[in-house]
Amino acid sequence: MNILVETSARHLHVTREHLDILFGEGFTLSNKKNLSQPGQFATNEKVTVVGPKGQLTMSILGPERPQTQIEVSFTDARALGLVPPIRESGDVAGSCGCKLVGPCGEVELSEGVIVAQRHVHTTPEDAAVLGVKDKDIVWVKVNTDGRSTVFGDVVVRVSEKYATAMHLDTDEANAAHCVGEVYGEIISL
Repeated sequence: MNILVETSARHLHVTREHLDILFGEGFTLSNKKNLSQPGQFATNEKVTVVGPKGQLTMSILGPERPQTQIEVSFTDARALGLVPPIRESGDVAGSCGCKLVGPCGEVELSEGVIVAQRHVHTTPEDAAVLGVKDKDIVWVKVNTDGRSTVFGDVVVRVSEKYATAMHLDTDEANAAHCVGEVYGEIISL
């Protein structure tokens, strides 16, 4: 079974509390574009992420989350002057901090910046076809023109709330020349 491979560019998720500080009390995120994962969307709202060396403007993904999390590539992290850990989404304990600047206020975070571990979202039905289970670590071969690549250390995330797709950060996708619609296949467990 082939798996759609998507590039997950730098972005952040915010809590209700931080959204109120950054954009004003009661502000509502506006949907710019639905994403492949059900219920997830890119918003029109952006904030500036400030590190010790630099700053980058990033889009917020909705809906609101229980904790604020900034997902960057290692190239982005270098531009910010940060050395974030590679983590699964949601695992920000002990990670780097930064400052977020919005149109109405600023938030100083002591943690929350990660490089997302490459991963495959999958439904339980597709997981059965693929022969994988939640939290398996697999290898995925991605065939592209002149840059076919095998990615190791890919965590499988299984939920009935997901659509089946692999997510790479911008550095990984660029290295493999993932342009347009690209597919991969699990080759090892």
